[in-house]
Amino acid sequence: PFLEKKDTSQITSHVLIGASNSKLTVKATDYEIGLQIYTDNVNIIEDGTVTSNGKKLLDIIKILKDGNINLEIKNDMLYISQSNSNFKLPTFSYKEFPIFPTYEGKPQISINSHSLIESLKKVTPAIDTNNPKFELNGALIDIKNNNINFASTDTRRLAVVSIENQNNSELSIIIPKKAIIEIQKLFFDNIELYYDETSLIIHSNQYTFFTKLINGKFPEYSRIIPKEVSKTLTLPKATMIEAIKQITTISTDVKITFLNNSIVFESLSDDNIEAKTEINYETNFSSPFVIAINSKYLLDFLNSINSSEFSIGLNESNLPFVLNENNFKTVVMPIVI
Repeated sequence: PFLEKKDTSQITSHVLIGASNSKLTVKATDYEIGLQIYTDNVNIIEDGTVTSNGKKLLDIIKILKDGNINLEIKNDMLYISQSNSNFKLPTFSYKEFPIFPTYEGKPQISINSHSLIESLKKVTPAIDTNNPKFELNGALIDIKNNNINFASTDTRRLAVVSIENQNNSELSIIIPKKAIIEIQKLFFDNIELYYDETSLIIHSNQYTFFTKLINGKFPEYSRIIPKEVSKTLTLPKATMIEAIKQITTISTDVKITFLNNSIVFESLSDDNIEAKTEINYETNFSSPFVIAINSKYLLDFLNSINSSEFSIGLNESNLPFVLNENNFKTVVMPIVI
Protein backbone atom coordinates (compact mmCIF):
# COMPACT_ATOMS: atom_id res chain seq x y z
CA PRO A 1 0.00 0.00 0.00
CA PHE A 2 2.98 2.36 0.43
CA LEU A 3 4.47 1.90 -3.04
CA GLU A 4 4.19 3.99 -6.20
CA LYS A 5 2.60 1.41 -8.52
CA LYS A 6 2.02 3.22 -11.81
CA ASP A 7 5.50 4.54 -12.60
CA THR A 8 8.21 1.91 -11.99
CA SER A 9 10.94 4.41 -12.95
CA GLN A 10 10.30 6.18 -9.65
CA ILE A 11 12.40 5.16 -6.67
CA THR A 12 9.16 5.11 -4.66
CA SER A 13 8.14 1.97 -6.60
CA HIS A 14 11.07 0.31 -4.79
CA VAL A 15 11.47 -0.86 -1.21
CA LEU A 16 14.65 -0.01 0.66
CA ILE A 17 16.21 -3.05 2.36
CA GLY A 18 18.94 -2.52 4.94
CA ALA A 19 20.90 -5.22 6.76
CA SER A 20 22.95 -4.17 9.78
CA ASN A 21 23.28 -4.74 13.56
CA SER A 22 21.76 -8.25 13.15
CA LYS A 23 18.50 -6.65 11.93
CA LEU A 24 16.72 -6.39 8.61
CA THR A 25 14.92 -3.10 7.96
CA VAL A 26 12.48 -2.63 5.09
CA LYS A 27 11.11 0.79 4.10
CA ALA A 28 8.47 1.86 1.58
CA THR A 29 6.91 5.26 0.84
CA ASP A 30 4.94 7.11 -1.81
CA TYR A 31 6.00 10.43 -0.18
CA GLU A 32 2.53 10.85 1.39
CA ILE A 33 2.69 7.85 3.74
CA GLY A 34 5.60 5.60 4.67
CA LEU A 35 6.33 2.47 6.67
CA GLN A 36 9.49 1.04 8.19
CA ILE A 37 9.48 -2.56 9.45
CA TYR A 38 12.17 -4.33 11.49
CA THR A 39 12.93 -8.02 11.99
CA ASP A 40 15.80 -9.87 13.58
CA ASN A 41 14.65 -13.14 11.96
CA VAL A 42 17.59 -12.91 9.56
CA ASN A 43 21.13 -14.18 9.15
CA ILE A 44 23.32 -11.32 7.90
CA ILE A 45 26.52 -12.54 6.24
CA GLU A 46 27.57 -9.02 5.23
CA ASP A 47 25.94 -5.65 6.04
CA GLY A 48 24.48 -3.75 3.11
CA THR A 49 21.64 -1.65 1.69
CA VAL A 50 19.73 -2.08 -1.57
CA THR A 51 16.53 -0.99 -3.30
CA SER A 52 14.31 -3.24 -5.38
CA ASN A 53 10.93 -3.04 -7.08
CA GLY A 54 8.58 -3.82 -4.20
CA LYS A 55 5.82 -5.48 -6.19
CA LYS A 56 8.18 -7.72 -8.20
CA LEU A 57 10.08 -8.71 -5.06
CA LEU A 58 6.85 -9.58 -3.24
CA ASP A 59 5.60 -11.64 -6.22
CA ILE A 60 8.88 -13.63 -6.21
CA ILE A 61 8.84 -14.24 -2.45
CA LYS A 62 5.17 -15.31 -2.53
CA ILE A 63 5.92 -17.96 -5.16
CA LEU A 64 8.85 -19.46 -3.23
CA LYS A 65 8.50 -22.20 -0.60
CA ASP A 66 8.61 -21.70 3.16
CA GLY A 67 12.19 -21.64 4.38
CA ASN A 68 15.24 -19.47 3.94
CA ILE A 69 15.61 -17.12 0.98
CA ASN A 70 19.03 -15.74 0.02
CA LEU A 71 19.43 -12.09 -1.00
CA GLU A 72 22.71 -11.00 -2.53
CA ILE A 73 23.91 -7.86 -4.33
CA LYS A 74 26.28 -8.26 -7.29
CA ASN A 75 27.07 -5.56 -9.88
CA ASP A 76 24.16 -3.38 -8.76
CA MET A 77 21.70 -6.25 -9.21
CA LEU A 78 19.72 -8.01 -6.49
CA TYR A 79 19.87 -11.81 -6.71
CA ILE A 80 17.15 -13.81 -4.97
CA SER A 81 17.65 -17.56 -4.63
CA GLN A 82 16.20 -20.60 -2.91
CA SER A 83 17.50 -24.13 -3.66
CA ASN A 84 17.17 -24.44 -7.48
CA SER A 85 15.22 -21.19 -8.04
CA ASN A 86 17.08 -18.02 -9.03
CA PHE A 87 15.83 -14.49 -9.79
CA LYS A 88 17.54 -11.20 -10.60
CA LEU A 89 16.11 -7.68 -10.19
CA PRO A 90 17.61 -4.28 -11.06
CA THR A 91 18.28 -1.79 -8.27
CA PHE A 92 18.35 2.02 -7.93
CA SER A 93 20.87 3.98 -5.89
CA TYR A 94 19.70 3.59 -2.29
CA LYS A 95 21.14 7.03 -1.51
CA GLU A 96 18.28 8.57 -3.52
CA PHE A 97 15.60 6.88 -1.42
CA PRO A 98 13.41 9.46 0.42
CA ILE A 99 14.48 10.25 3.97
CA PHE A 100 11.87 9.36 6.58
CA PRO A 101 10.97 11.87 9.31
CA THR A 102 12.33 10.79 12.70
CA TYR A 103 10.40 10.76 15.95
CA GLU A 104 13.39 11.50 18.21
CA GLY A 105 12.94 14.79 20.03
CA LYS A 106 9.44 15.39 18.62
CA PRO A 107 6.48 16.27 20.86
CA GLN A 108 4.33 13.28 21.76
CA ILE A 109 0.56 12.72 21.90
CA SER A 110 -0.43 10.51 24.82
CA ILE A 111 -3.43 8.34 23.88
CA ASN A 112 -4.55 4.76 24.45
CA SER A 113 -3.97 2.89 21.17
CA HIS A 114 -7.28 1.00 21.39
CA SER A 115 -9.18 4.30 21.83
CA LEU A 116 -7.33 5.81 18.87
CA ILE A 117 -8.13 2.92 16.51
CA GLU A 118 -11.78 2.63 17.65
CA SER A 119 -12.33 6.38 17.24
CA LEU A 120 -10.74 6.52 13.78
CA LYS A 121 -12.78 3.49 12.68
CA LYS A 122 -16.02 5.25 13.59
CA VAL A 123 -15.29 8.53 11.77
CA THR A 124 -13.66 7.00 8.65
CA PRO A 125 -16.89 6.39 6.65
CA ALA A 126 -17.80 10.12 6.80
CA ILE A 127 -14.45 11.30 5.35
CA ASP A 128 -14.89 12.80 1.89
CA THR A 129 -12.86 11.70 -1.14
CA ASN A 130 -11.49 13.99 -3.85
CA ASN A 131 -13.04 17.11 -2.37
CA PRO A 132 -11.34 20.27 -3.71
CA LYS A 133 -11.30 21.42 -0.07
CA PHE A 134 -8.38 19.17 0.90
CA GLU A 135 -9.13 19.36 4.61
CA LEU A 136 -12.34 17.35 4.07
CA ASN A 137 -10.35 14.42 2.60
CA GLY A 138 -9.09 13.56 6.08
CA ALA A 139 -10.15 13.30 9.71
CA LEU A 140 -9.51 15.96 12.33
CA ILE A 141 -7.86 15.02 15.62
CA ASP A 142 -8.68 17.92 17.90
CA ILE A 143 -6.74 17.69 21.17
CA LYS A 144 -8.01 19.73 24.12
CA ASN A 145 -6.79 19.77 27.73
CA ASN A 146 -9.30 17.20 29.00
CA ASN A 147 -10.47 15.40 25.88
CA ILE A 148 -9.71 14.49 22.27
CA ASN A 149 -12.33 14.89 19.55
CA PHE A 150 -12.17 13.03 16.24
CA ALA A 151 -14.27 14.55 13.44
CA SER A 152 -14.92 14.00 9.74
CA THR A 153 -17.48 15.29 7.24
CA ASP A 154 -18.45 14.88 3.60
CA THR A 155 -20.72 17.98 3.83
CA ARG A 156 -23.88 15.83 4.04
CA ARG A 157 -23.01 14.33 7.44
CA LEU A 158 -20.63 14.96 10.30
CA ALA A 159 -19.19 12.19 12.50
CA VAL A 160 -17.68 13.07 15.90
CA VAL A 161 -16.14 10.84 18.58
CA SER A 162 -15.11 12.39 21.89
CA ILE A 163 -12.86 10.62 24.41
CA GLU A 164 -11.68 11.81 27.81
CA ASN A 165 -7.92 12.26 27.78
CA GLN A 166 -5.56 14.44 29.81
CA ASN A 167 -3.24 16.35 27.49
CA ASN A 168 -0.34 18.70 28.16
CA SER A 169 -0.96 20.88 25.13
CA GLU A 170 -3.80 21.70 22.72
CA LEU A 171 -3.38 20.74 19.07
CA SER A 172 -5.39 20.16 15.88
CA ILE A 173 -4.15 17.96 13.02
CA ILE A 174 -5.84 16.56 9.90
CA ILE A 175 -4.84 13.03 8.83
CA PRO A 176 -5.52 11.84 5.23
CA LYS A 177 -8.03 9.02 4.74
CA LYS A 178 -5.43 6.78 3.06
CA ALA A 179 -3.22 7.01 6.16
CA ILE A 180 -6.13 6.30 8.53
CA ILE A 181 -7.01 3.10 6.65
CA GLU A 182 -3.41 1.86 6.95
CA ILE A 183 -3.18 2.82 10.65
CA GLN A 184 -6.22 0.63 11.36
CA LYS A 185 -4.53 -2.36 9.69
CA LEU A 186 -1.12 -1.92 11.35
CA PHE A 187 -1.58 -0.94 14.96
CA PHE A 188 -3.34 -2.60 17.88
CA ASP A 189 -1.45 -1.88 21.08
CA ASN A 190 1.50 -0.12 22.69
CA ILE A 191 2.05 2.68 20.22
CA GLU A 192 3.67 6.08 20.55
CA LEU A 193 2.45 9.09 18.54
CA TYR A 194 4.76 11.96 17.61
CA TYR A 195 4.13 14.99 15.45
CA ASP A 196 5.61 18.09 13.89
CA GLU A 197 4.14 20.75 11.60
CA THR A 198 4.02 18.47 8.56
CA SER A 199 3.94 14.84 9.77
CA LEU A 200 2.42 12.41 12.22
CA ILE A 201 4.69 9.52 13.22
CA ILE A 202 3.46 6.34 14.93
CA HIS A 203 6.01 4.01 16.47
CA SER A 204 5.59 0.48 17.84
CA ASN A 205 7.95 -2.42 18.55
CA GLN A 206 7.86 -3.60 14.96
CA TYR A 207 6.79 -0.60 12.87
CA THR A 208 7.48 3.08 12.36
CA PHE A 209 4.76 4.71 10.24
CA PHE A 210 4.51 8.28 9.03
CA THR A 211 1.96 10.33 7.17
CA LYS A 212 2.04 13.83 5.80
CA LEU A 213 -0.64 15.95 7.45
CA ILE A 214 -3.27 17.86 5.45
CA ASN A 215 -2.68 21.58 5.62
CA GLY A 216 -5.95 23.46 6.05
CA LYS A 217 -8.63 24.60 8.48
CA PHE A 218 -11.25 22.01 9.35
CA PRO A 219 -14.86 23.33 9.61
CA GLU A 220 -16.09 24.41 13.07
CA TYR A 221 -17.70 21.05 13.73
CA SER A 222 -19.16 21.98 17.15
CA ARG A 223 -21.40 24.56 15.46
CA ILE A 224 -22.91 21.93 13.16
CA ILE A 225 -24.17 19.76 16.03
CA PRO A 226 -27.72 20.86 17.01
CA LYS A 227 -27.69 22.32 20.53
CA GLU A 228 -31.17 20.98 21.27
CA VAL A 229 -33.49 18.33 19.85
CA SER A 230 -37.26 18.31 20.28
CA LYS A 231 -37.76 14.52 20.09
CA THR A 232 -35.40 11.70 21.13
CA LEU A 233 -36.02 8.02 20.42
CA THR A 234 -34.01 4.99 21.52
CA LEU A 235 -34.05 2.40 18.74
CA PRO A 236 -32.88 -1.23 18.33
CA LYS A 237 -29.82 -1.49 16.09
CA ALA A 238 -30.39 -4.97 14.58
CA THR A 239 -34.08 -4.38 13.74
CA MET A 240 -33.30 -1.05 12.09
CA ILE A 241 -30.51 -2.54 9.97
CA GLU A 242 -32.77 -5.38 8.81
CA ALA A 243 -35.59 -3.00 7.81
CA ILE A 244 -33.30 -0.54 5.99
CA LYS A 245 -31.54 -3.33 4.09
CA GLN A 246 -34.88 -4.56 2.77
CA ILE A 247 -35.54 -1.11 1.27
CA THR A 248 -32.02 -0.75 -0.16
CA THR A 249 -32.69 -3.66 -2.54
CA ILE A 250 -34.75 -1.07 -4.43
CA SER A 251 -33.41 2.34 -3.44
CA THR A 252 -30.56 3.85 -1.42
CA ASP A 253 -32.86 6.72 -0.40
CA VAL A 254 -35.31 5.75 2.32
CA LYS A 255 -38.37 7.51 3.73
CA ILE A 256 -38.94 6.71 7.40
CA THR A 257 -42.29 7.53 9.02
CA PHE A 258 -42.55 7.42 12.81
CA LEU A 259 -46.13 6.60 13.82
CA ASN A 260 -47.47 6.22 17.35
CA ASN A 261 -46.72 2.50 17.66
CA SER A 262 -44.80 1.61 14.50
CA ILE A 263 -42.05 2.82 12.15
CA VAL A 264 -42.62 2.54 8.39
CA PHE A 265 -39.75 2.32 5.88
CA GLU A 266 -40.37 3.09 2.18
CA SER A 267 -38.20 3.40 -0.89
CA LEU A 268 -37.78 6.78 -2.57
CA SER A 269 -37.56 5.76 -6.21
CA ASP A 270 -38.92 7.28 -9.41
CA ASP A 271 -39.07 4.05 -11.40
CA ASN A 272 -42.48 2.87 -10.24
CA ILE A 273 -40.68 0.24 -8.17
CA GLU A 274 -41.58 0.12 -4.53
CA ALA A 275 -40.28 -1.37 -1.31
CA LYS A 276 -42.03 -1.04 2.02
CA THR A 277 -41.70 -2.62 5.44
CA GLU A 278 -42.56 -1.67 9.01
CA ILE A 279 -41.59 -2.57 12.54
CA ASN A 280 -43.76 -2.44 15.66
CA TYR A 281 -42.30 0.11 18.00
CA GLU A 282 -43.79 2.47 20.56
CA THR A 283 -42.63 5.93 19.52
CA ASN A 284 -45.38 7.78 21.43
CA PHE A 285 -45.53 10.33 18.61
CA SER A 286 -48.98 11.92 18.58
CA SER A 287 -48.76 12.68 14.84
CA PRO A 288 -46.74 11.07 12.01
CA PHE A 289 -43.14 12.35 11.70
CA VAL A 290 -41.35 11.80 8.37
CA ILE A 291 -37.65 11.97 7.47
CA ALA A 292 -35.98 10.96 4.21
CA ILE A 293 -32.33 9.89 4.28
CA ASN A 294 -29.53 8.32 2.30
CA SER A 295 -29.50 4.83 3.83
CA LYS A 296 -25.68 4.63 3.57
CA TYR A 297 -25.29 7.32 6.26
CA LEU A 298 -27.51 5.44 8.68
CA LEU A 299 -25.96 2.03 7.92
CA ASP A 300 -22.41 3.41 8.25
CA PHE A 301 -23.31 4.67 11.72
CA LEU A 302 -25.09 1.47 12.78
CA ASN A 303 -22.27 -0.77 11.52
CA SER A 304 -19.74 1.27 13.54
CA ILE A 305 -21.42 1.05 16.93
CA ASN A 306 -20.98 -1.66 19.56
CA SER A 307 -24.25 -1.26 21.51
CA SER A 308 -27.50 -3.01 20.64
CA GLU A 309 -29.36 0.33 20.87
CA PHE A 310 -28.79 3.89 19.72
CA SER A 311 -30.72 7.14 19.95
CA ILE A 312 -31.94 9.51 17.26
CA GLY A 313 -32.56 13.18 18.02
CA LEU A 314 -35.10 14.91 15.76
CA ASN A 315 -36.22 18.52 15.28
CA GLU A 316 -38.11 19.09 12.01
CA SER A 317 -38.28 16.88 8.91
CA ASN A 318 -36.03 19.15 6.85
CA LEU A 319 -33.47 19.91 9.60
CA PRO A 320 -30.37 17.88 10.49
CA PHE A 321 -30.93 15.00 12.90
CA VAL A 322 -28.47 13.39 15.32
CA LEU A 323 -27.57 9.72 15.69
CA ASN A 324 -26.05 8.97 19.10
CA GLU A 325 -24.27 6.08 20.80
CA ASN A 326 -22.26 6.80 23.96
CA ASN A 327 -19.38 9.10 22.90
CA PHE A 328 -20.09 8.83 19.15
CA LYS A 329 -22.53 11.01 17.22
CA THR A 330 -23.32 11.56 13.55
CA VAL A 331 -25.26 14.60 12.36
CA VAL A 332 -27.08 13.90 9.08
CA MET A 333 -28.69 16.26 6.59
CA PRO A 334 -32.00 14.74 5.50
CA ILE A 335 -33.23 14.61 1.91
CA VAL A 336 -35.88 17.30 1.39
CA ILE A 337 -39.01 15.75 -0.15
